[in-house]
Amino acid sequence: MASVVELLSRLVEVESVNDPSASRYVGVSEGEEVRRILKEHTGLDMELVENEGVPILLYMTGSGRPVTLFMAHFDVVPPGHGWRVTEPFKPLVLEGRLYGRGAADDKSNVAAISLALSGFEPARGTVVAAFTGDEEIGGGRGAGWLAERLRSEGLWPDYVVNGDGSMGAVITRRRNAFNAVVRVKRESGEAEGVSRSVKKLGLRVRGRPTRHAAYFIPGVDTHPLLEAAALVREAGLLASSLSGEWVKSNVLPGSVELEALEPGGDGSGVYDAGLTALLASLIPLSRITPTGLLYSDYGVTATPNVYRLEGGWHEVVVDVRAMTGDRSVVEEAVARSLEESLGSRVEWEYRVEGGGGYLYTPRSAELVRLALAINTSLGLPGEPREAAGASDSRYFSPRGSQAIDYGPLGGNIHGPDEYVYIGHLEVAVEFYRRLASTIHG
Repeated sequence: MASVVELLSRLVEVESVNDPSASRYVGVSEGEEVRRILKEHTGLDMELVENEGVPILLYMTGSGRPVTLFMAHFDVVPPGHGWRVTEPFKPLVLEGRLYGRGAADDKSNVAAISLALSGFEPARGTVVAAFTGDEEIGGGRGAGWLAERLRSEGLWPDYVVNGDGSMGAVITRRRNAFNAVVRVKRESGEAEGVSRSVKKLGLRVRGRPTRHAAYFIPGVDTHPLLEAAALVREAGLLASSLSGEWVKSNVLPGSVELEALEPGGDGSGVYDAGLTALLASLIPLSRITPTGLLYSDYGVTATPNVYRLEGGWHEVVVDVRAMTGDRSVVEEAVARSLEESLGSRVEWEYRVEGGGGYLYTPRSAELVRLALAINTSLGLPGEPREAAGASDSRYFSPRGSQAIDYGPLGGNIHGPDEYVYIGHLEVAVEFYRRLASTIHG
């Protein structure tokens, strides 16, 4: 049997990239290549299933209850630029780290789970392993489809061990993700006693060095669009136009440029009353408090990350993170905020999208207690953690499965020179092996 480093190196070489912006998606050929590598290096003979073009690898052993699902994903985000240590798909071992795209997220867990389950036969219950090819683009046709298949076959998992963490900790909470789309109609206005002003504002992240919206910490990090909104709302600027480094709804803009009229001058000018009202509304909108939420270390965050002007309407997409599966409570909170801040002064509309699910498993749950005990015995954190971003656990946790996320310690996830610590990678194999043995004997 190959070492976990050898196996992971082979997996990193597979260019299983999902990149919607380039119409590039992981398909059956990448799934077959991963299946072949796993069989060659671990002996696991996994079934390759295609669902709407998405490859899913499945393996089952044993029968009856309990049912434990070990899950990970083999798709990766685009490599991007700025790699220095190695090329994205040329794995390199250097100073205790293995570098390459997917080395941490998430082929490390594919390798660790595969080796942990190789040759394992449960004394009781059923063990399911599943590796999907669409987590980075939502997971609906992979893990979402898998959830329905297991339910239809009477194999709904009692326990879900999702290998999609990178902290070497047992993750028991992740918030749900929603998009609030707010549109305000363009409306021209004129002002006297003003001067023209251009404000160039940049993102400043003090916490985790990432632009992922889930990790934004209000009061610590500085969001450039919210800073522009504060200038409009508190300093009285009248917005004329807005531009920025927009990427997508869950990525914080790197910079924003606001052209506006500033009070206190001796000139006159034309501004956009619709854009001004929209910007001013973003401050209260970023502080909404939906009701009936489960506990989260991060509370609720709402970050406006995309702006566009289309068909005479200004539109902002706000990434909302909250520990709830009820979209209506988010809709109600957004509506209350907009009614107070916009009222009837301008023409506006909104909608709330998304909300695929969340991860929330109490510390008292059997799976959490077992996982924490094993982690402690391996010299790793013995306290449960909450992670900021979403994962495929959301397709199981709200529907009754005890679920955790787990994974070896790594860094530069979704960035250049992604890596995993080899020592933690080897420990992850042992974690999964012990957990399977403890549950299934």
